[in-house]
Amino acid sequence: MRKWEAAVVRSNRKTMSLEITPQGTVLVRAPLHLPKEEIDRFLQEKSDWIEKYLARVENINRAGEEAPLSMEDIHALADKALQVIPPRVRQLAARMGVTYGRITIRNQQGRWGSCSSMGNLNFNCLLMLAPAEVLDYVIVHELAHRKEMNHSPAFWAQVEAVLPDYRQREKWLKTQGKVLLARMRSGE
Repeated sequence: MRKWEAAVVRSNRKTMSLEITPQGTVLVRAPLHLPKEEIDRFLQEKSDWIEKYLARVENINRAGEEAPLSMEDIHALADKALQVIPPRVRQLAARMGVTYGRITIRNQQGRWGSCSSMGNLNFNCLLMLAPAEVLDYVIVHELAHRKEMNHSPAFWAQVEAVLPDYRQREKWLKTQGKVLLARMRSGE
């Protein structure tokens, strides 16, 4: 458990709220005349939430400490992705009973993958730095669009049929993926 202190901002409001800034500051917004004891009790009740989000901010900020990826690194990742991703797409597409068009590897800043209406698939070369389970999730996600070109319950049922634990894989991508993307941005 890390040691943290909260900054209190009082204003003409009726309720309290919490915020974790990108710098890792815990900020409590509170009514003007609310006793300090009530603010302390509120912080104690929310301590698990605070710890969780401070850890997320720390992981994201740690990305700045990781070596930025050079263009040479990105090209090497793209070459590796061209060797790894197409065979895995073939396996998973056969399992899901779908077809697809062209596979392209990109150096994208905000997307892990995409599927066009023609069935062409794009994948981010940074997936080579993610665990294999996460790569499979992105591939299955894009292949599921071959049956459902949306994010409806039917789409998610397609994903879950292949990866019952897809939510854990998606969560990794949402939290740790930011660390990977930050390495690319800082290396440009």
